[in-house]
Amino acid sequence: MNPFQYRDSLLFAEDVNLQELANAYGTPCYVYSKGAIEHNYRAFASALQEWPTCICYAVKANSNLAVLSLLAKLGAGFDVVSIGELERVVRAGGDVSKVVFSGVAKRSDEIRRALVIGIHCFNIESTAELQRLDAITREMDIQANVSLRVNPDVNPTTHPYISTGLKENKFGVDIELALDIYQRIEQCSHLNAVGVDCHIGSQLLELAPFQTCFERIFGLIDQLNAIGIVLQHVDVGGGLGIRYTQDDQVPSHADYAQVLAPFMRDRKLELLIEPGRAIVGEAGLLLTRVEHIKNTSAKNFALVDAAMNDLLRPSLYSAWHEISAVQKSYGATATYDVVGPVCEAGDFLGKDRPLAIQEGSLLAIHAAGAYGFVMASNYNSRARAAEVLVEGDQAWLVRKRETLGQLFANEIIPD
Repeated sequence: MNPFQYRDSLLFAEDVNLQELANAYGTPCYVYSKGAIEHNYRAFASALQEWPTCICYAVKANSNLAVLSLLAKLGAGFDVVSIGELERVVRAGGDVSKVVFSGVAKRSDEIRRALVIGIHCFNIESTAELQRLDAITREMDIQANVSLRVNPDVNPTTHPYISTGLKENKFGVDIELALDIYQRIEQCSHLNAVGVDCHIGSQLLELAPFQTCFERIFGLIDQLNAIGIVLQHVDVGGGLGIRYTQDDQVPSHADYAQVLAPFMRDRKLELLIEPGRAIVGEAGLLLTRVEHIKNTSAKNFALVDAAMNDLLRPSLYSAWHEISAVQKSYGATATYDVVGPVCEAGDFLGKDRPLAIQEGSLLAIHAAGAYGFVMASNYNSRARAAEVLVEGDQAWLVRKRETLGQLFANEIIPD
């Protein structure tokens, strides 16, 4: 489902005129489609309905309370990696009994809070974490469900920064060590080994890495069964990619489920899955306005009011986002680097883009619903953008634009 379509040369979000929305809320501004988020969540639910499944949305992708509340109402679980994300789920009305707590460096206070509110399980990522969790649960006299995140050493053929399943990555434990660690968990009086977890990377456009990963993970489950350790769930992580470019060929949810099916068949296992980008990525865009056109002997620059502090992915990963004019023009098209006002040569949102624009033109940066605002910063003392959720012809401001006063509200000048 593409919620962003042109009508008479003007781009709409569902039935909302983006030109009018930008005039009302200013730019830069993130815009999310409620209908697209619902559609993407239900696509996963439909494809995986053959098995008992909990879709644990990866909060890191987009943690706006309105987005989390929407997913909670759809019945989602949540994958969190910090106490902040956990408290967001609580504030949004999420079911904490459907929360899995991932992350390689959980602090003691985070563990204690998660134990008190009763999350579903901890995804353990090291033996050091296991020792800490064991000690805290014994001290508090609380039982905790645990799932061991194993590193299957699978190359996901994605950007190195979002590859998480190779031996050199910081995530999980070597799969060869898993049997011994599960046997250690069995000796812990307050820990219950309920699952196994893996996540090999993000923005995967091929199914072969998933196939290899499943072979290794379900092979481990069979080894555990053979020594009497019977798990309740398998957590296969997330990673299914989205369409950033016209050439991207994205596997369907049904294709993904077809790869998974032979491994789940005849097993009494609940399936957990942790999609983030695949639910919210294409459901959002970033609006930005052209402040100036600058022509040099080497380049044409569209200088816009959004920057790398608003959308970091292009600078961090050299990630490609489609950029289009909200109001189509039939004037002359030129090739531009779309760049922001931040004082870094790496501050760009797109390079070599054919656009028919002028000063004041409104641009849409597409597929920005995931890893957009959540990675924003105040670099150059820039206030963070507003966020808007649309449904049909309605629009709600779901995050106010940050004020200059808020930038230094927590700072103290010593006497």
